[in-house]
Amino acid sequence: MTTLRWGILGTGGIARTFTRDLLDAGLTVQAVGSRGEDRARAFAEEFGVPSAHGSYEALAADPEVDVIYVATPHPMHAADAELALRGGKHVLVEKAFTMNEAEAARLVDLGIETGLVVMEAMWTRFLPHMVRIRELLAEGALGEIRAVIADHGQSLPTDPEHRLQNPELGGGALLDLGIYPVSFAWDVLGEPVEVHATATRTPTGVDGSTAVLLRNAEGAVALVHTVLDARSPNTASITGTRARIEIDDTWYQPTSFRLIATDGEVLEAYESRIEGRGMQFEALEIERLVREGHTTSPLMSGRQSVGIMRTLDEIRRQIGLTYPSDVAS
Repeated sequence: MTTLRWGILGTGGIARTFTRDLLDAGLTVQAVGSRGEDRARAFAEEFGVPSAHGSYEALAADPEVDVIYVATPHPMHAADAELALRGGKHVLVEKAFTMNEAEAARLVDLGIETGLVVMEAMWTRFLPHMVRIRELLAEGALGEIRAVIADHGQSLPTDPEHRLQNPELGGGALLDLGIYPVSFAWDVLGEPVEVHATATRTPTGVDGSTAVLLRNAEGAVALVHTVLDARSPNTASITGTRARIEIDDTWYQPTSFRLIATDGEVLEAYESRIEGRGMQFEALEIERLVREGHTTSPLMSGRQSVGIMRTLDEIRRQIGLTYPSDVAS
């Protein structure tokens, strides 16, 4: 198999961006599934996708599909990914991976049971500038890491009827925006042994702004901030005893960074030059895993996704943010 045949589960904005990047990268998008036949057909016509299914069940059962990208709202991720796995498909699940640790663990365990790839679509991890940053960290270019600072703030709709303001749809800053810097902190520092969080709430009860301090076992700290109704700098940095890395706006998209010595000398300046938004790189990783017979990625393992959800659960506990789905889990 030289390329996988992708199925797109969901027809929203993120599904459109992902599909466009896949097609531009020469990958095969075979089918789309939606809750409505009309929406599926419109999506298929827009992108030249051969098959359109008016249900997620039909997509999961399609024998011409090898891997399914789950692009539904947060509370549906676990059930939709399970549907795909039980249909014999590899799965790429939009972040946040699930609503909580319990759902994440069940999904990862099912992937192990079925021998299929289950990966969180934290596309930032696979971008070329992040790959280079990870190389610099592995080489010891920064010395001992002392701190990570990252924020993600956007001026988004405040309409109480909007998905981002709706607790039943997993609304709030944390799962949509905060997941990026929290995952980044995990990527650089590993699992935190200490978590401190504070937040402000919107009138609908979700978090409008959340700030988090994380500390790892070696004493390095991460300072993370996310906000729904204000465009923040959206930069990030990693500080070590020999040098620091400063990542430009927008740090979680294809961008530039500098490696700066303690005396201020710029040791390396990196600038991303890629086609599209960059979501094709996570898809290429799934294709590599399947081609080489692996079921998990060293860049975004299922167990790490479970751990990140555990950290998000603890943050939510501290800020008093609950979702209806918590009861079911």
